[in-house]
Order: sequence, then structure tokens, then C-alpha cells
Amino acid sequence: MDARTPWEIMLPDESATEDLGRFLAELLRPGDLVALSGGLGGGKTTLARALIRELTGDPELEVPSPTFTLIQPYEGRDGLALVHADLYRLRGPDELVELGFDELTERAITLVEWPDRLPPRSGPTLAIDLALKPEFGDTARLARLIGGGGMGERLHRARALRALLDRSGWGEAVRTPMQGDASSRAYERLTQADGSTAILMIAPARPDGPPVRDGKPYSAIVKLAESVHAFVAMDRALRALGLSAPKILGEDLEAGLLILEDLGSEPVVDANGPRPERYAEAVKVLARLHGTALPAVLPVAEGRDYALPPYDLEALLFEAELLVDWYAPHIAGTPLSEAQRSAFTAAWTEVLDGITPERPTWVLRDFHSPNLIWLPERDGLERIGLIDFQDAVLGHPAYDVASLLQDARVDASAEFELRLLGLYARERKLREPDFDMQGFARAYAVLAAQRATKILGIFARLDRRDGKPGYLAHLPRIEGYLNRNLAHPALAGVRAWYETCLPRLVPAA
Repeated sequence: MDARTPWEIMLPDESATEDLGRFLAELLRPGDLVALSGGLGGGKTTLARALIRELTGDPELEVPSPTFTLIQPYEGRDGLALVHADLYRLRGPDELVELGFDELTERAITLVEWPDRLPPRSGPTLAIDLALKPEFGDTARLARLIGGGGMGERLHRARALRALLDRSGWGEAVRTPMQGDASSRAYERLTQADGSTAILMIAPARPDGPPVRDGKPYSAIVKLAESVHAFVAMDRALRALGLSAPKILGEDLEAGLLILEDLGSEPVVDANGPRPERYAEAVKVLARLHGTALPAVLPVAEGRDYALPPYDLEALLFEAELLVDWYAPHIAGTPLSEAQRSAFTAAWTEVLDGITPERPTWVLRDFHSPNLIWLPERDGLERIGLIDFQDAVLGHPAYDVASLLQDARVDASAEFELRLLGLYARERKLREPDFDMQGFARAYAVLAAQRATKILGIFARLDRRDGKPGYLAHLPRIEGYLNRNLAHPALAGVRAWYETCLPRLVPAA
């Protein structure tokens, strides 16, 4: 299905036209033009009304045809500007100038009936032509959609989504956006009339960003998955081991769309922090994974495999350096010299070089409370639902244990952490009597410190670059974890650097 191919949809009645309007509302952005063409009675105003009601969040909003006013502005959700125009009575382009059309529509979503009256215009355009089709019924219409000026790819994804929902049996479901994370993925909860639910995951292939080092983009250096194939491969592999990753109910791999089993939202934490019995099961899940010989290449679909990338020194160092790039100058107010940066890299290189695992394992990478769902109706390890693992890599088992026990969003005491580390060691020894706890503890301290260092940089970047200051509330907790880790003798060289260059992170006892 080519993004340039017109999308034709048969609309049997007015309610189908309204459904199309509600569906298309989600792909529109400020600055977009929706050009509505077709003869009188074709359904242009019906479609525009459904779009406007969806974008304002008011299903009962009065949306009259602007035939006589020519232009009617609305305020959408979150201050979004909307403009509905009917140019049938337009006497000439000068009248648009008098009406202030360009100023009104510059940052608005603009819906125009009779768009042929508009002067030539650039920018994203969704052209919709509506034609009556009496041979299919008195109220039947054919909608023909074409995207231009950057709209083509968005329309292509919307078309793929509509097809996936319909063929998977979720075409009539109500779609409710879910709170996102710090990634480019989006999630919606689908709810059927009978109350059954599923999760829609929207994760189009991520294009390479600009090269940042040695000709490589950031995602390639730190081994981030660039398509939904990684999620599918890991999901099926985890389920094959008897773990509770969500069932895949529908998929369009090329479009980056998945419909997933809804595992619910019962957390492994409460207002007081970690729920000990739930964290214990999560620790046992990791011990089970790490005590199993796991493949490095996983099937995705017929004839297609996914090779997990190594969580290598290049990736770990680059992540740690986010601290000197973002946290040091923007949070600590301490820009670092080239000599200090070189010393930072040298100290981390030395310590990370010493923890290469004999048998790399799956590192799910975001194994922490926001991504763990408690499933009380299931038994044993299946009570831990896993929902975020598309960036999995091959690396040291200590990383995910540190991710869980030093959660950036949850306070965990040193005593609690030590108790669960002991549980992990016991579980590993049941499967591997020669499990080296001392070596694991060293790697745990190093990788926990690397992770805390990385997250301080990421959260500073989310604030300064992406305008998301909410993550700054977690910095004191992460700083405390980092200081705790730096007490391990294996990190003496790294600690010395922090004491000299960023002493706020290693306060005196």
C-alpha cells in the first residue's frame, strides 16, 4: 500500500461519515488544512462537524455551517485553534484578506468547504472528496482521501490502523489515549461495547537521527530498537518461557502497529513504595531468565529474525556521558572541561571493562515498576506482567536487577535492596550451584551506578531539551542511589572523579 495511493472509503450512512471524522481527527496537527470537496448534500458539513466535536472534546457542540459567516473559529482541547470555513459565497481572494484568514489559520487546524476558492497554498493538506452513491443506498457516500505536503505518511498510517482495527475485530472499539512515557511510542486503550479491552501500540519505525559520533546516530550507539519487530520478537520469546508478556491480538509490522492483550494496571507498588511480595516475584522472574540459556536471535515472522544487539562498552559509555552533557551544565551548573570529560570516560572505561559476563543474557533494560503489572489471578511467576522490552539487549544480568531495585520513581531502602539481592542469589544458586555472588555484587554496583548516571543525564535532557520538567522531581532519589553505589570499592576511581568534578553527588557522610 503506497502512501501516495488515494484512500477510498464507502460510507453507507451519515453515522459512518461521522465515524470517519472522529477517526481522522487524531492525525491532524496545527497548521494542517482539511480540504472538503463534493457537491451539495455530499456530507462536507457532517464530516467537518464530527471532526470539530472530536477536536474540542464536546460531542454536543453546536457546529453550524459557516455558509453566511464564511469563517467560524473554535477553541479545541488544550488551547488548540480550529477554523471552519465555507467559501461557496466567497467573492474573491481579497475578501479572505479582509476576514484575516491567513492570521486565523496560521497555527490552526483549518477545515475548508469549497477549497477550490482558496489561493495556492503550501503545507500539510488532507483533501477529502465526498460523492453521493445512490446505487449503494439513498444515504451512501464515497470518500476519497489524498494527503499532500507531508500529510501523505500520516494518512498512510491512519489507513493501516483502520485496516488493522477492522480485521482484528476492534473496529468499533472506543479509543482512549493512555499516559505516555518518555519515548516516541503512543498507546491507547481499546474498549468494546461488551467491556472487553485491549491496548493499541503505535510505534512507527524510528528514522535515524543525525550522526553524533563516528558517523552513527544516537539510537545506533545505545542500541535502541528502531522498529516494532524487536517488541514482537521479545514478546513471543518471553511468552514461550511461560512469562506474562501480552498476547499479540493483531499486528501490522511495517506500519508499527500492534493490538495487545490488556494486562490491566495493578501496580507492584503502592503509596508507601514497593510491595515486598510483588517485588519478590519480580526478582524471581529475573533469576529464572538469568538462569536459563537464552538465544541471541529470535523469530519475528515467517522468514524474518531479530538479533539482539550487545550492550557493549560503546553503548554503556555513551549513556554515562549524558551526565556530563546535560546534568553537569544544566542541573549542577558545572560545565566540564575537555580534560575533565576525558578523565570521566577513562574512569568509566576502566570499571566497565571489568564486568563482561561469561554468558550474556537478555537485558530487558526497563525492568522497573512502571512496566510491571501485578496479575493476582495467575500463578507463580506469571503474576508479573511484562509490558516494556522492545529495547532489550544482550548484556550482564545485574543490569535489570539494578533497574528494579533502584527504581528512579520509587524509594527503596538499602536494607530492602539487600534483602532482595539475597533472594536473587538464592534463586540463582538453585539453578546454578556455582553462581558467583561476589562477582555479581561487583557488577551490580557498577551497572547500578552507570544506570543512575545515565538517568540523571536523561532527565536533565528531558527538562532542558524536551520541555518536560516533571522528571526533575526524581533527581534527588537517583542522586541518592548513585552515592550509595559509589561506596563499592570497585568504583573507587569513578568516585574520585565525582568528588573532584561533581562533589554534590558524593556528599560527605
